[in-house]
Amino acid sequence: MEPNAEAGLVLSGGGARGITHLGVLKALEEMGVRVTAISGTSAGSLLGALYTYGYPVDDIFRIITTGYFKFIRPAWTISGLLSLDALGEELERHMPENSFEALRVKLIVAATNLKAGEVTYFQSGPLIPALLASSCVPAVFKPVTIGNTLYVDGGITDNLPVKPLRELCPLIVASHCNPIADNFDKRNVRAIIERCLLMAINGNTRTSKEMCDVLIEPPDAGKFSGFDIGKAKEMFEIGYRYTRENFVPENFTISRNAE
Repeated sequence: MEPNAEAGLVLSGGGARGITHLGVLKALEEMGVRVTAISGTSAGSLLGALYTYGYPVDDIFRIITTGYFKFIRPAWTISGLLSLDALGEELERHMPENSFEALRVKLIVAATNLKAGEVTYFQSGPLIPALLASSCVPAVFKPVTIGNTLYVDGGITDNLPVKPLRELCPLIVASHCNPIADNFDKRNVRAIIERCLLMAINGNTRTSKEMCDVLIEPPDAGKFSGFDIGKAKEMFEIGYRYTRENFVPENFTISRNAE
C-alpha cells in the first residue's frame, strides 16, 4: 500500500474547543498531508471555511481568537434570542465573495433543517448563511433563514459529517474535539447543561466515527468548555501535540477502495 498524502478532512462542532482542529491541521501539514476537501459542523465549518478560502493556520488562529465570540452581537431580537448578524459581517470581511464557489478547496457545511428535523449539507451558493446556520445554537440564537426554511446548529443532527465526504475522498481523516471528560463541576448549572448536550451530540457521532479511516480525538480536549476561548493557545497545542505524538505519515494511507 503506497503512502497517500491526500485526504478529506472532517471537523466536528464544539465551540471554542474547535481550536484543537487548528493544531491538528498544523500537524497534518507538517506530515505532508494535503487536504482535498473539508466537511464541518458549527465551529468546524467556520474554521474549515477560512482554511478552504486560503488562510494559513496561524492566521485563522489570530482571526478566531480576536473575534470569534466578540462578534456575536449581544442584542436581543423580537423572538428573545441573540443575533448572529455581527458574526456574519465579520465572516464577510474575511471572505467577501460570500460564495462556496470562491473557495480554493471543496467545503461541505452541515446544518439542521428545523422543520424537517434532519441534516442539510450545503456545498454551493451563498457561503455565510450556511456557516451561520451551522453555528446557530438552539434556544440561544435566532434560527437562520435560508430560502423559506429555518436552520439551526448542525451538531443536532450530524456533529461529525463524514457521510458527504465518503464518496468523494478515498481517505477520510476526522478531527473530533468533544470527548466527555470524567470530571466536571457538579455545582455548576452551565457545566451540567453543557455535559448533557455533549452526551446527546456524541450519540450522533458513533456511526460517523466508524466511517472514518483515521480518527483524531485528543482526550485532553475534554478538559475545556466550549466557551473557553481564553485558553485557545493551550487547546491549539493539545490538538497539535496529540496528532504529532500519535500519528505518523504512514497512518494516512488509502485503506478503503484500494486497488
